[in-house]
Amino acid sequence: MSAFSRNICSTASRTLRQRSAITCRAVRPAVLRAAVSSPIAARTAAFSSMTSLKSGVAPPVSGTREYDYEIKDIANYVHNTPIDSELAYDTARWVFIDTLGCGLEGLRFEQCRNILGPVVEGTVVPNGTKVPGTNYQLDPVLGAFNIGAMIRWLDFNDCWLAAEWGHPSDNLGAILATADWISRTNKAGGKKIGNGKVFKVRDVLEAMIRAHEIQGVMALENSFNKVGLDHVVLVKLASTAVVSKMMGLSEAQTRDAISQAWVDGQAMRTYRHSPNTMSRKSWAAGDACEKAVNLVLKVLKGEPGLPTVLSAPTWGFYDVNFGGKKFTFQRGYGSYVMENVLFKVSYPAEFHSQTAVEAAQRLNKKLAAMGKTAEDIESVVNRTHEACIRIIDKQFKPMENFADRDHCVQYMVATMFVFNRLEATDYPDGSEAATSPLVESLRQRISCVEDPQFTKDYHDPSKRTISNALTVKLKDGTVLEEEVVEAPLGHRLRREEAKPEILKKYKGHLAPHFEASHVDKLVALAQNPQEIDNMDIDQYVDLYVKN
Repeated sequence: MSAFSRNICSTASRTLRQRSAITCRAVRPAVLRAAVSSPIAARTAAFSSMTSLKSGVAPPVSGTREYDYEIKDIANYVHNTPIDSELAYDTARWVFIDTLGCGLEGLRFEQCRNILGPVVEGTVVPNGTKVPGTNYQLDPVLGAFNIGAMIRWLDFNDCWLAAEWGHPSDNLGAILATADWISRTNKAGGKKIGNGKVFKVRDVLEAMIRAHEIQGVMALENSFNKVGLDHVVLVKLASTAVVSKMMGLSEAQTRDAISQAWVDGQAMRTYRHSPNTMSRKSWAAGDACEKAVNLVLKVLKGEPGLPTVLSAPTWGFYDVNFGGKKFTFQRGYGSYVMENVLFKVSYPAEFHSQTAVEAAQRLNKKLAAMGKTAEDIESVVNRTHEACIRIIDKQFKPMENFADRDHCVQYMVATMFVFNRLEATDYPDGSEAATSPLVESLRQRISCVEDPQFTKDYHDPSKRTISNALTVKLKDGTVLEEEVVEAPLGHRLRREEAKPEILKKYKGHLAPHFEASHVDKLVALAQNPQEIDNMDIDQYVDLYVKN
């Protein structure tokens, strides 16, 4: 080092020491000066870091830590609360076939098929999970992703709407993959998993009821979307809890697994919103199912849990991800959610738009009677609920891909007005609807306004309606009477009306994959509760496998 450099360094060092001394003398309070017994202690106290400040907020915990109540409550429900509601089992049976049908329909889309299968092409896992509609046989972790992704690809499976929304049947990805793998493994006489159990379809229905309940009850009062997190966090939670019991974990181990689900990185919902709307929203639930099964397997091998993962000051989920608030609950866990779940029967569209699209279909009949078409529409006003506006009101936002279109109420309503239909094939780039100048023009002439009563009814436990009301103004100045639809087909209030349509939807989803005789067999089986309930789950899954 040159003399010049040494002088510069010496001067800088001396200046820094002087400033430090002044700073120390200036900020050290009298109480602290009296308590300091050495210069080293004084300097340490004066230069306390942010880490020290955070440590002061979260003092060390001694002794055995109790698990957060929210975690204990779920584990207790999974292990100790019987499900004795035949209404819940009957509804679960309809959800089961409907969800499998949605998965088969998802397979018709290349983008969905491209992300499925084993990581290494050609891999076949002995006694592994079989993926319906394919010849894949995978480990249960990847099997959960495959089944979960195909189920959720088209946004056509069941729905639950509250402070948080979501699709409880997403959990079938984890449940079915686990049940199938355990049953095949135990039948093969290898290492006994899940206490050696061979699952019946009815066991799968019970697991579905519990997963629906956990996801749905959590969603009643707790909004994850308002803090930027995606609702699939609840799929991961519910799947982790029920899969823990399926794999034979104790109640204590189930608490461990649930805590791991909370500490696991949570998905941001930016992939559901402009400008980042993309296909990840279609496999996000599969990802949650995959993580759930993986976490349970880790706990099965001895991984412990994190008792205060929710409530720990500074570092817990509440402080890091939930604005410091605790979860609140409207009701305990039972079978309420499955009994009241919403079936998506009529249209493959985000659920908050279902009644708007139905209203447009009704208005098309009135337009036809007047000798009018979508060409004659000047504008449309949609009186709606707050969640619709927050999630799918995209009047002037560009429609860049499939994911944009099936989450835009204006696009879905415009497509119904123009083509008198709304099908999954109306969303891809290059489709007739996506390239229609009239659809695009009309889309930008459909506005949404919130009706506070609709929003109130949406959250009312006795109603849970998803209301939309369309008022059409024609180019000649005529204003049609407002068309109001409060409860979509598939709502609890229209459940019996929906069942024939659910069966029709299921049959339509089977048809492209199987011979007519096999389709008839599956449809007949779906209507025979005693026979289907008592089938081994692996034997039932085999009915969907392609060679």
